[in-house]
Amino acid sequence: MLSLVIVAIMCVVTWPAEATGNAPDDCQADRLAARVSRAEIRFAHHDQPFVQATSDTSIVVEADKWPLARDLMLGEDSKGYRTAMRCLLRGPGSSEIRRDEWRYSEPVVTAEKNQVTVDYTAIAWLKDYKQVLLGPWRIDVKKKNWTLRLQPPTTLVKIPWRHIEVRLGGLSATRISTQVTSADEKRLVWSERMPRDVRVEVDPPWQRSVALDNEVGNRSKVGAASWWACVTLLIAAVALPVLRPYPAPAPGTRRQPVQRFRRWVGSGGTTFRESPAIAVLQWAVLSAVVALMLFLLTWGVFGKGLTPWWRAHIVIAAALALVLVARPWPRVVSPAVPHATGDQSSRPEDVRNRRPARAVIWTASVAAFLGLLVLWMPLFGLPAELSPKPPSTARGLVGLTVLGLVTLWLWLAAIAAWAWRFLQEGDLVPRSWTRTWNRAPARCLTGVGALLSLVAVAMTASFWAAYEHQQRRVRWLMEPSDSDAYNQFLAWFPRTGITWLYAYTWVVTGLAFLALMHFRVKEEKGRLARQEGQVSLGPSGLELLLTAAVFSLALGLRHVAFANYILLYGLWLFLNILSLYLVLAVGRRRSVLRQVGETFCAHWLSTKDRRSELLQKAHEYRDLHQRLYGVDHGRTEGATRNELENHLREQRRSLIAAYGGSPLRPQVSVMDIAMCWGPEDHWWDNALYAARLAFWFGIPFSAALVWLNSVRDDDKWFATLHDPIGIPEIVVTFITFQVAWAGGGFVLGALWRLLPGHRSPVRALSLTVAYAIPVSLGAWAASINDAGVGYAFLNVLLLLIVLTLTSMWMDMATFSEERLFWPTRYGLLLSIYQVRGFSTQVAYLLTQVTAAVLLWRQLSGGDSKPRL
Repeated sequence: MLSLVIVAIMCVVTWPAEATGNAPDDCQADRLAARVSRAEIRFAHHDQPFVQATSDTSIVVEADKWPLARDLMLGEDSKGYRTAMRCLLRGPGSSEIRRDEWRYSEPVVTAEKNQVTVDYTAIAWLKDYKQVLLGPWRIDVKKKNWTLRLQPPTTLVKIPWRHIEVRLGGLSATRISTQVTSADEKRLVWSERMPRDVRVEVDPPWQRSVALDNEVGNRSKVGAASWWACVTLLIAAVALPVLRPYPAPAPGTRRQPVQRFRRWVGSGGTTFRESPAIAVLQWAVLSAVVALMLFLLTWGVFGKGLTPWWRAHIVIAAALALVLVARPWPRVVSPAVPHATGDQSSRPEDVRNRRPARAVIWTASVAAFLGLLVLWMPLFGLPAELSPKPPSTARGLVGLTVLGLVTLWLWLAAIAAWAWRFLQEGDLVPRSWTRTWNRAPARCLTGVGALLSLVAVAMTASFWAAYEHQQRRVRWLMEPSDSDAYNQFLAWFPRTGITWLYAYTWVVTGLAFLALMHFRVKEEKGRLARQEGQVSLGPSGLELLLTAAVFSLALGLRHVAFANYILLYGLWLFLNILSLYLVLAVGRRRSVLRQVGETFCAHWLSTKDRRSELLQKAHEYRDLHQRLYGVDHGRTEGATRNELENHLREQRRSLIAAYGGSPLRPQVSVMDIAMCWGPEDHWWDNALYAARLAFWFGIPFSAALVWLNSVRDDDKWFATLHDPIGIPEIVVTFITFQVAWAGGGFVLGALWRLLPGHRSPVRALSLTVAYAIPVSLGAWAASINDAGVGYAFLNVLLLLIVLTLTSMWMDMATFSEERLFWPTRYGLLLSIYQVRGFSTQVAYLLTQVTAAVLLWRQLSGGDSKPRL
């Protein structure tokens, strides 16, 4: 926390000095000799739900008559340039702030002989019912008809306007104020008209009206709230069955009050014993409550009645509560013998395990107290509006900086605490990490706290850079003023950071599902170890629901905003789960291990020795088929074809005779059975192995998608720099794509023995189909709403490539015992698939890559105007 205070003081010490504004210079409009050679406005939606308006204006100025014309050739940061451009585009004395107008570049100024030409392009997105000023145009966006009026600055009112054009771009003109020179369904043109005569009323398509209603009516916020409600119900559905009741106390015995209190605090009640389900249910309730609190504070009714001073108290208290309820410390080890007997053997262990709890409580409490101290101390002079007043402005800025950094740090710590809680509860981290945490909690907290401090400072710096870009944009051509921009930013950015951070807590929910799943898997492994001849082909029942939930969270949340139907956010969660169940239901009967039967699996796959013998028979099977292939192509050395076929029949009979079961189906071979089992003994281990593979295979695709989304050209990069969460979003988007690939690999490995297909790439295709079904439904909804699907189908293709590569590597891992027979992994893969099979797999993979490259080229070469 000391580092945060030091950074805050350094930020204020190096804060730029505020400058006072100057009165606008005389524009000498009476001497302006100019003409508007072109004034054009275009409407389009670029496969987005909102309409984009683009204004192009070209002004020709006689340089020898207007004294300010030569200043247009100066540098863009010079005072003369700003004055001349303001007089030309805004009018004398203009101080308007245009928050809806965007420019991807400065006006292009060219000089030729005695003329200076200014080409000015501006863009606005019409996504609210209000008046939008765009270049010389004014657009009144209303519930029904939109009004478009040419309203230039006073300096351009009396000069000639040679060409005025409105490109409707799908809008329908319902009323025109004056006769046009030429017109058709796509455009209206006026020649040699005065600007005051141009006024058009247009009727937008119903799809654009629906998008505006969604945005203005806060339906998108309601959609986000529906997701929290649905995910809370899902968490409760998977966690409640895992709860275990405490055994009733022995007759004649009573629990001490302290013991009852500890059980109630530790497990959420006196009737349930400790398990990950308790933590998951606590997270479900608390995360939903905190999400509702943030929703109300940001957009709700009672949030409007609270001052920023009280909002700061609420968010700090909520973050502290999240940390303390998370309890990221290990459970206290209870003594085997009550202390009353004099046995003190367990007390040192008991005390040692309390040290992480004390460290976490003290650290979080000190951070919260530091933030509250800034609010309470008169030294910083922060009133209810959290805006420092002179002469204590410098101290107020220090206080606001400390308050913002501490608030962000606390929320980062809360999310980290819950993530660590689930990682410990589910035994998802190496034991060495938990031992280090138990033995040296202060050292661990110091390292984690420093890392979170760096993240908080980096977020603040990114927010400030975006805020500066925004201020330069909206105050373009204006002189610097003495407004309260700095303290406005400092009072604003923590709320944006918290809302953005909390939107990604679905990753914590995914960890909660994994913790529950691993808790159940450990019980299943113990049961299989006690019962000989039992195998687990894959998740079933509650474990299958948890697997589908991980699938939906990791992959399904990539495309929930199709066609602005974010109101279906929560239903999208269940749609992906149902899609996975549907694919399993259709393909379960076609899975290889289901076809061979439970008796076969119990005999050949229940022990490592039997599995090794089965792999040896698979090796013999490949060798016999390779030799048969040689006989068919004229290589007759060694055994004849009849002898090789008899060997294959004998091998098949021995497989059946070993367990006395029914004959295998002709289409199922021992090679198929071996590859369907996977490299690990249990499906959970297969899932972890596939998740690691998919994570590494997905790195280049994550980087490519981030580049395509945020930095592929100047327009994308411009939008990223002006977005408060633009730079952090790049980092987090890369991480979430990696989570998506790893989640897809995890589900593929978990369902490896249940998915249909004799070859592994077919199983990868089956899982991709489960992902593509909801995407296709979303694309269908987008086509109805006349909106684009973005990079959805590219993501489907990339997922298929990642899962195909993962499946092929899984096959190599299954036959890893044969690695010593081959100098390279390529040779082993060639042996596994054989020449004909391998060529098919390569052709299949190359087809996927070719399709992805073609789609990539189409998307990366298209119009990238972002929605701002």
